[in-house]
Amino acid sequence: MEQVEENRVEVKPRRFNPLSMSQQVLKPRVRGFICITSHPEGCAAHVREQISYVKSRKPLQGGPKSVLVIGSSTGYGLSSRIAAAFGSGAATLGVFFERNGEGDKPGSPGWYNTAGFHAEAKKAGLKAFSINGDAFSAEIKNQVIETIKKKMPNGKIDLVIYSLASPRRTAPDGVTYKSTLKPTGAPFHAKNLDTDRKVVNDVTLDTANAEEILNTVKVMGGEDWEIWMNQLDQAGVIAEGCQSVAYSYIGPQVTWPIYKDGTIGKAKEDLERVGEKIDSLMKLHRGRAFVSVNKAVVTQASSAIPVVPLYVSLLFKIMKAKGNHEGCIEQIQRLFEKQMYNGECLNFDEKGRVRIDDLEMLPEIQKAVFDIWPNVTTETLDQYGDFAGYQSDFLKNFGFGLTGVDYDAPTEVERPIEDA
Repeated sequence: MEQVEENRVEVKPRRFNPLSMSQQVLKPRVRGFICITSHPEGCAAHVREQISYVKSRKPLQGGPKSVLVIGSSTGYGLSSRIAAAFGSGAATLGVFFERNGEGDKPGSPGWYNTAGFHAEAKKAGLKAFSINGDAFSAEIKNQVIETIKKKMPNGKIDLVIYSLASPRRTAPDGVTYKSTLKPTGAPFHAKNLDTDRKVVNDVTLDTANAEEILNTVKVMGGEDWEIWMNQLDQAGVIAEGCQSVAYSYIGPQVTWPIYKDGTIGKAKEDLERVGEKIDSLMKLHRGRAFVSVNKAVVTQASSAIPVVPLYVSLLFKIMKAKGNHEGCIEQIQRLFEKQMYNGECLNFDEKGRVRIDDLEMLPEIQKAVFDIWPNVTTETLDQYGDFAGYQSDFLKNFGFGLTGVDYDAPTEVERPIEDA
């Protein structure tokens, strides 16, 4: 933390608020690819939506019973926790780095998602524990292991989900690495969507240097996943038959210069390489480890990647018209239901990855996207794309736009997370 010299701290007067400090009327305030406000009741409603979907499916046969989710507060990690708990009755331990509301400042959506999940787990009689802190650190890893031993069924875990998304990581060597969104070949020039202004424009990104590639691999590659699994193994908390899954994305050719062939893609290659090593480790426990390639969805992380928001807007409209569109919870439920459990077998591609992006990558879906790609402009965006659906999903990630929530009423911004 930056130090400030004594007697030079500026204290700004607070504006008068007729509500109590912790009671606020919250509205979405979007800046770029982030919403700087989030709604606790809305986030809880979003969690309940996902729980409702899982409960509409048949219970998982042979599903997990003691689950660790590293990166459990949003996106695919949150959906994995929900699917395991409410689809298989699993006790879950979530790890994340979020903040509660304080005073008149709302907390992060991940905090409110977790508070909502814990409340629903408690109602359902399910065990739920959470640890808030830097998942890359040795301190949090040790705390997780102690929690597994003391609180999880039989002191072991039978499923580990690795779903971290972070712009930086302090590695065991003490160095803090920062990831970069850049191509690794020639500079990248492509059509893009400015989601703030709803404008289709062009974007040019310079090529990453060797240090930027290395740093991105250090943050988003497989090193930390491997450290986690080795420490869990050494601590004796891995159950027989345990599975470990890390999530990834490949996407269409139009995004490859910035994604598959870019700095992120280099990190994902490292994730796959490490996945093979972890799979060998897990086989000692009669289990397995693999990388699951998931579909494009609207998350905080994906919204920051150039070109992807435009592609997603077009993709959503086409897949919704075909009737095969899926969000995070539908994807994870299908992974659990159709491949990992219920006596089913994993379906690997030629590189040993499980592909639940299969519906997105259907040739007819991809052809439809790229047939209209040259024709998309600011004026034709609504004709060819589902920008309204993109915006709706984006705001839902922050707890806005959920049915049954009174967004004009003041709400308590400080929300506890209580063990269930």
